[in-house]
Amino acid sequence: MLIMTTIFHLDLDAFFVSVERILDSSLIGKPVIVGANPKGRGVISACSYEAREYGLHSAMPIRQAFQLCPNGVYLRGHFNEYERYSNAVKNLLSKFAPEIEQASIDEFYLNFSGCQKIYGDFYLLAKFLQSTILKQLNLPVSIGIASNKSVAKIASDYKKPFGITMVKTGEEKIFLSNLPIQKMPGIGKVMQAEMNSKGIYTLGDLASLPIDFIALLYGKNGIELWNRANGEGSVLFSTKHVQKNISKETTFKEDVTNLTIIEQALFNLTSKVCQNMRDLNYFASTIAIKLRYSDFITITKAKTFRPTNDDRVIYQTALELFRKAYTRRVAIRLIGVHLSKFVNASVQEQLFESIEDKRKNMLEAVNFIRNKYGFKSIQIGEFANNSID
Repeated sequence: MLIMTTIFHLDLDAFFVSVERILDSSLIGKPVIVGANPKGRGVISACSYEAREYGLHSAMPIRQAFQLCPNGVYLRGHFNEYERYSNAVKNLLSKFAPEIEQASIDEFYLNFSGCQKIYGDFYLLAKFLQSTILKQLNLPVSIGIASNKSVAKIASDYKKPFGITMVKTGEEKIFLSNLPIQKMPGIGKVMQAEMNSKGIYTLGDLASLPIDFIALLYGKNGIELWNRANGEGSVLFSTKHVQKNISKETTFKEDVTNLTIIEQALFNLTSKVCQNMRDLNYFASTIAIKLRYSDFITITKAKTFRPTNDDRVIYQTALELFRKAYTRRVAIRLIGVHLSKFVNASVQEQLFESIEDKRKNMLEAVNFIRNKYGFKSIQIGEFANNSID
């Protein structure tokens, strides 16, 4: 007997803002912006639907947001609370779904394949989950239901906020056909403009083109997008939520040209991402640095190396990448460090037994002291004697 695949994608609506409103009910109905100081130089992490009516959106520079919405409520955010509520949602969902995959702090895939005799109408099940999460946790959620993860994710965004969209098996391509191409995850502003210049405006336009043509234009990524525009998508679940990357970045209060200040900030960021990585018992094999000039031109450079969690190795690699990237005589606005391609530490030690035990023990001791007394309690490396913000 063929079992029909049924996947739910749950997306918590304006999650950070919803949690802030639980903490402070006076924020309900107001344009709320979670992110940096509005008079500072950061970006928006999240904003309410009331704020979006002013043209605000995630990742918008905070100063631009303040110009568009000066009467908004600007908050730094309570990230520990966001994590706590995210875990509460996952625990609630685990009572109903045989398989759960947490895609991010506010997104979950649920696999209900083969459960129709248990739950009956899946649309009614979605209504029940939606109302239960709202009743027990006071969090609004939108839900997409489809035969694969890609379509389910797009469907969850279709009627936001607090919407439910069910795409019947066999109707995936029809559902997608009239949607603008930017509704497909993986198509950003640059690719959207590129596709628009070639007359590709909807997912139907993309799906109707010959796959060889798309492959010629966009390679493997183009083929994947073409397949998804035709209604295909993954049905595989990873029940263990694995962190794919660790990153930190800082926006300077004033644009900086002093190399010592920039390199000290890079040292600080590297120390923090390495600290986080060791807490997770990971080794990284790829590092990338991000450099944003005062004119907002952004440069990224990456390098792959033998897996490590050593600050010294990672900082020296980051420094090398920075010096290759910093080629213009223009002040720096932002610098960031990004670690990825992780290996579990126990696996790494089996692969490379030559790791220096004394250094390994020292780094573990550094983590212990920082976790107990704070990050600034101990510093290692060439900037250790300097104050670090």
